[in-house]
Order: sequence, then C-alpha cells, then structure tokens
Amino acid sequence: MQASELKQQLIQKAKEIGIDKIGFTTADPFIELRERLVEHQRLGYASGFEEADVEKRVRPDLHLTKAKSIIAIALAYPSRMKNPPKSEKGKYRGIFCRASWGEDYHKVLREKLEQLASYLRQLVPDAKTVIMVDTGALSDREVAKRAGIGWIGKNTSLITKEFGSWVYLGEMITDVYLPPDQPIEEECGDCRLCLDACPTGALVQPGQLNAQNCIAYLTQTKGTLSEKYMKKIGNRLYGCDTCQVVCPKNRGLHFSHHPEFQPDPERVKPLLKPLLKMSNRQFRETFGHMSGSWRGKKPIQRNAIIALAHFRDRSALKDLAEILRTDPRPDIRETAVWAISRIGGPDAKQLLIDAQKRETHPDVLQMIDDVLISLERNIKE
Repeated sequence: MQASELKQQLIQKAKEIGIDKIGFTTADPFIELRERLVEHQRLGYASGFEEADVEKRVRPDLHLTKAKSIIAIALAYPSRMKNPPKSEKGKYRGIFCRASWGEDYHKVLREKLEQLASYLRQLVPDAKTVIMVDTGALSDREVAKRAGIGWIGKNTSLITKEFGSWVYLGEMITDVYLPPDQPIEEECGDCRLCLDACPTGALVQPGQLNAQNCIAYLTQTKGTLSEKYMKKIGNRLYGCDTCQVVCPKNRGLHFSHHPEFQPDPERVKPLLKPLLKMSNRQFRETFGHMSGSWRGKKPIQRNAIIALAHFRDRSALKDLAEILRTDPRPDIRETAVWAISRIGGPDAKQLLIDAQKRETHPDVLQMIDDVLISLERNIKE
C-alpha cells in the first residue's frame, strides 16, 4: 500500500472512531522549540510538571528508534454546561476549568490513539508506535501545530479553525512513513485580549507564559500561596479559562458531541464547604474520574478555602475555625488563617487569637501575627 493511500485510510478510521481532527508530520527534531525551551528554563518560567530533559521534548527518535512520522489528533470539548448551579448566600460554589469537565481526557484520547494504532498495525503488521497525551515528553501543541491542526495563539493555546482552542491534543509516533501535512498560518493578528485579560500577567508576551505566575498552575500546587495570588484566584478550584474565554476565535463555540466530556454540574461547580471535610475516599469517588483530581484533594481543599474568602462567606468561619483546631496540615491551617482575616467580622479576630494560643508551627504563627496586625490597623483606620 502506498503511503498516501495508507494516510487516507487512517484519516477515514479517525472519523469513524470520533476523532475530530487528525494531522501528520515528520519525526524530525523540533529545532526552534529547543531554543525556546532552553530560554524558558533559564528565565524560570517552567512549571516543573513538564519533562525536564529538553532533548526528550524535541527529539521524537529518543522515544521510538527509527521514528519517521507523528500522527496528531484533536478532540473538541464543551465550553458551556446545561443548568449550571448558582452560588447562594451561605452556599457558595467553586469551579473546575473546562479541561476538567467530564471523563479524564488523558484516558479518552489514549483509547482513541490505541484504536488508531491497532488499525495501523492491521494495515502494516510490523508497525511500531508510541502514544503520548499531555503527560508525554513531546509538546502536544508543537506537534499539532506542525501537523497542520492549528496554530499556537498568543495565549500559548493551540487554536483550530473549527473548534477554537476548546480541544484536547494527543499524538502517536510511528516508524511508518506518512506524507506530512502543512502548518497553517497564525490568525491572531493584532489581537491581544488574552494578554490584557490574564489575571496575574502570566502571559509575559505573545506566545510566552510564565507558568510560575499562571493561575492554572498555581491551583495545582500543594503549598501555601502568596497573598497576591490568593487574591486573584477567586473561586477557581482547578485551572483557569480566562485567556480562552476572551479569545475571539472561541466566541460562540460549544461542542457537545462527545458524551464522555459532558460535565456533571454538581461536580464541576461543587459547594465549597463540603469540600473542607471530604475524606480521601470521598474525594476519589466524587472527582477521581476528572483530570482535575490528579494532584489529590489537598490543592482543591486549599483553593476552596481561598474561594470562601473570596466570597467573604461568614457562615464558613465555623468550618475554618475547625480546620485551625484539627487539621494536621500546616499549609492548610495557614490558608485558613488568611481566609478568616479576609472574611473578617466581629468573630474573626477572636478566632485567630484562640488559634494563636494552640498553634505550634512557626509559619502558621507568623501568618496569625501578620493578619492580627493587619486587622488592628484596619480597626484603627
């Protein structure tokens, strides 16, 4: 079978199994990406979640000997949900970003790619493949860009003409030659809405993200966040969609044809206070199928505390005081101290004074001292 015919067979199979976009590129090294990644690391912009070895990120042949081609795929996901629950006084809610709605996309895309790999082996019995979805070493966006699926926007998202940036990406390296597709032209033009809208200025310039300042990254960390970031997170429990929501290429786009990505409103916009007391088992049973659960319950609980402070929910003071009394995690107690001070009110100061008498961890004690001084200053003013 000729390579062009083989490619058409794979394109047809991709349609049959529900892949929205498919593109093909060579397995040549990503030379320009290497330079940008080295500079990215030098500037301290990397998140630490990605592969640290730059060569593994730019050389497909390090993952599959005699690699010749890379097949890139994209699946569209929804940008809206039906009947989203609303926050009410005393019953405030957090939000998971759209990329964590429905079933974990890593699992869904990997299954699609495995189906495609199986079909390729039917056509070419000795074909070798390596599948990657997000957690792989290669850059999904760079592969998709070179394979003609879309362009990388100023917000660093891969943007497609049909689905905007509401797409999940994955790729498969193979030692089978397949004719490559051509990259498409970038279409952001003079628009800079994403740069201007970024809550923390993490988009330092078009196409360059300082992950250390990005809310999507910060919501996934496990330690105590600095106050300047806690003030920006709002009610986000996992991820941030701001730079995608403001993008004109996403305007009016919504895709609900993949049932596995349809959100359960009560899970993607959960009540905040119940999250504070959730056990590990309850967390896994409730959120374990979502990609936003991958770091465990601790970051979600910390972010829920921050969200309660954002809403100034005085009905949560009792729950936060309980955390100060019983939670064994110092960074969670420290965040609760800050939240109590932000919520304020006549009971806040006394709760913190009582906590100060019991607390033994220096970081938590320092936070209590700092917020008590701040509360005194505000009272005098």
